[in-house]
Amino acid sequence: MTYRFDFAALLPYWRVLMAGCWLTLWMTVISVVLGFAIGLVTVMANRSRFRLPRLLASGYIEVIRNTPFLVQVLFIYFGLPSLGLSLTPWPAAILALSLNCGAFAAEIIRGGILSVNRTQAVAAASLGMSGSLTLRRIILPQAMRVVVPPLGNEFIALIKTTSLASIIGFSDVLRNAQDIYYGNAKVIELLMVAAFWYLVVVSILSVGQAMLERRFGRGFASAAKR
Repeated sequence: MTYRFDFAALLPYWRVLMAGCWLTLWMTVISVVLGFAIGLVTVMANRSRFRLPRLLASGYIEVIRNTPFLVQVLFIYFGLPSLGLSLTPWPAAILALSLNCGAFAAEIIRGGILSVNRTQAVAAASLGMSGSLTLRRIILPQAMRVVVPPLGNEFIALIKTTSLASIIGFSDVLRNAQDIYYGNAKVIELLMVAAFWYLVVVSILSVGQAMLERRFGRGFASAAKR
């Protein structure tokens, strides 16, 4: 028996599918921005003189890195209501993705900071610069050359991870595709459309990441020559 593809049957649903695509993209952008901010705060806490912030930062990173994202999003959506905090699928998905991204971003940023020669911080301290000012003005700009490639990879991975948010009812592209094929049984066609969307978006972002890496690489080489 030969299966006949019928993509024309999906035309009445193109608005629903596009809405899911845009929601997926927006959710990813918001989660990356929040995740990067969480990562920076976590790195600052890890570099604190005080023990408690360091313990909290290390514990957060270990918990997130060593547990599946699916468990995390289910805990936030179904577990937090038991603690008195109920969230709808949209903020629950963004919170889960942001926390997940933040832990990995923190480790990426930490690795970038460690790649900068320690003498840079010593020289800044001798000029009277505070630790936070040294981090913002001296260390982080140089660390970005190392940080950009893995952060770009994390961004791309996060787009694919968003598909797991459909399990809590978030109307991303995969969830919308599932809702449609429950009604018209065009499972293969709808999954192919969803896969094609992810393929196109990730391919475009991969090209953008490569361009950004080259730009930072040229900037670092020019600075080194000076």
